[in-house]
Amino acid sequence: MDITYRTARPEDAEGIARLDGSFTTHTVFEVAGGEAGFTVREVPVDPPVRKVFPDDTDQAEDDAAHAPDAVGGPAEGDERVFVALDGEAVCGFAAVTYAAWNRRVTIDDIEVSPAHRGRGIGRTLMEHAAAFARERGAAHLWLEVSTVNAPAVHAYRSMGFALCGLDTALYDGTASAGEQALFMSRPCP
Repeated sequence: MDITYRTARPEDAEGIARLDGSFTTHTVFEVAGGEAGFTVREVPVDPPVRKVFPDDTDQAEDDAAHAPDAVGGPAEGDERVFVALDGEAVCGFAAVTYAAWNRRVTIDDIEVSPAHRGRGIGRTLMEHAAAFARERGAAHLWLEVSTVNAPAVHAYRSMGFALCGLDTALYDGTASAGEQALFMSRPCP
């Protein structure tokens, strides 16, 4: 496998926009609330859940515009997009933002094409995000993931992320209504 990694360039926007972020899962995370708080448990689903995200072409173009050499990119360099390339084709990306007030790097989006999953590309993109976090002096990486995206939750846990929060209303009024948002974080050594 000859995958190369670099900071995104404006010409990567189309490849980022074309990535298929869909997934199929046989388990989801179920959230139960009570007076004492919440519990989260993984449960099987039958039939499996297939999640396809809406077209986010505008967001992908915005993500690529945050590359340091992009015209109109952020002046302070607090946003970065990393791409994984199989030859000349984008096969994965991670868009991240640094917030100085709480020394956090947020993983705004991370996707790997289905044909390239399971090869460590997501992990390597996350390590690029962690290196960016260390450059900025961030204390931790932070991300949000839906309760139906069990494959991503498992991947993030294997990368050192732990559950740190929940929002039961984040997706209300969207195509993902009924799902809940799990927040995960990982310290930056």
